Amino acid sequence: MARGFANQVQTSGYTIWACAIMPEHTHLVLARHRYSAEQMSNLLRGAATRQLIQEGCHPLGEFALAGRRPPGMWAARPWKIFLDSDEAITDAIQYVEKNPLEKGKPQQRWNFLTPYDGLSPGGHLTYH
Repeated sequence: MARGFANQVQTSGYTIWACAIMPEHTHLVLARHRYSAEQMSNLLRGAATRQLIQEGCHPLGEFALAGRRPPGMWAARPWKIFLDSDEAITDAIQYVEKNPLEKGKPQQRWNFLTPYDGLSPGGHLTYH
């Protein structure tokens, strides 16, 4: 999944501040972009799915019909929260970074993440 996310970040220029890939869910903290949250989610999920299929490790791969893609592994709609302050963004990043540790998993470090350096002067969210 991470390689799929990284490919989409490189293709679309997304800024992702935090990511946790868990066995049954994934958390992402994304900067505000000109794209809609739904479009970004669809592209990131599609890239992750393609990567899993390509690497032969899609969790539902054994259920794919001959010549077809495996059944979908994603929820119908992503759960999204819009963060409107520096504190909310920082809290969300910390939550995502701690999530694997709280579930007994190792800390995750992904090469496609951009360090969060705060909001622009004046506190306004800028588009990426």
